[in-house]
Amino acid sequence: MISSTAPEPIVTPPGLAGVVVADTAIGDVRGEEGFFHYRQYDATELAREHTFEDVWHLVLRGALPAAEQRESWRREVAESLQVPAELAERLVTVMGASASDDPLLTLRTALSAYGALTADRPLWDSDEQTKQVRAVRSAAVVPWLVTAAHSLAGGREPRAPRPELGYVGSYLAMLTGREPSAREVEALSRYLVLTIDHGFNNSTFTARTVASTGTDLTSCLVAGVGALAGPLHGGAPSRALDALDEIALADRAEAWARGQLAEGHRVMGFGHAVYRRLDPRSELLKETAIGLGGPTAELAVAAEAEVIKVLDEAKPGRPLRANVEYYAGVVMEACGVPREMFTPTFACSRVVGWTAHVLEQSRDRKIIRPSSRYVGPPVPVSG
Repeated sequence: MISSTAPEPIVTPPGLAGVVVADTAIGDVRGEEGFFHYRQYDATELAREHTFEDVWHLVLRGALPAAEQRESWRREVAESLQVPAELAERLVTVMGASASDDPLLTLRTALSAYGALTADRPLWDSDEQTKQVRAVRSAAVVPWLVTAAHSLAGGREPRAPRPELGYVGSYLAMLTGREPSAREVEALSRYLVLTIDHGFNNSTFTARTVASTGTDLTSCLVAGVGALAGPLHGGAPSRALDALDEIALADRAEAWARGQLAEGHRVMGFGHAVYRRLDPRSELLKETAIGLGGPTAELAVAAEAEVIKVLDEAKPGRPLRANVEYYAGVVMEACGVPREMFTPTFACSRVVGWTAHVLEQSRDRKIIRPSSRYVGPPVPVSG
């Protein structure tokens, strides 16, 4: 017989639900309370009261920028948003050769090329200052990469960044080709702040797992993009808006919801893996959508009430409420973001959270290496 002195493995629940796998000072989600925070601040209040750049500084550097820091931080971000002409030309060549109808898939390739062309080095061998600079530059290039991919897929030349408009304004200008209104920038900024981070979501955990190997930052971000591309993670906003298209009229929402349940389909835009009450992100985006106005926002509000009635009847004791994706699509579309760019837009915010988590994980310097439980055919016992 072969004996083993290895400790008895711990069998975890499916999806690692409820399992604490690491410590973090970046933020947390309290699903039972319907609350989440970045550092010590309520994330929804940050989205109401602060710019995207302010919250970026908080998540990455650990504190909101003081008055004397704000201008230098915004200059750092503005300089990082610029893409040197030679680098842009080489990246366009890469994206042109790998263009996909899905800009997120092109982003995955382009981001990898960016890491190679800018000589990204292993986190294991980098000091903190180098990692901080790299984190800002890597996150700042993503808006240009996704909008350039979108332009190339449509047969257009990529538009240059507009750093003077800030991170959010520059993104909208590159995407739409027009000067965004202050109301659009504020609305999209709310969405982007709300989606910078959200606990150990799948893409963040993926990025941290890769970071634990000591590899370069770019590899961690590419892994995060791969996870985000899944329909159960980043792909839901467009699907929720597609559902509103199917409903079309508020008085059809109840029948539509019943039909979805009868066919065994998930009602996109409702329910969340962590929240057991209201999703606070959805509540703020609902308010934002109503403020932007328009028939889609009106339909979304009316349909939400009808769908909730059906879900409460079908699943008593398990409240399923609108999640962030439900109103995210309404807000993004009102700001001029086309549906195929919903998830890439999500990536423009979540990459900031990924970089903060990757740097935090890199300070641990211990590889993540869980065990598995073998359930295949019986194995002969030697001895």
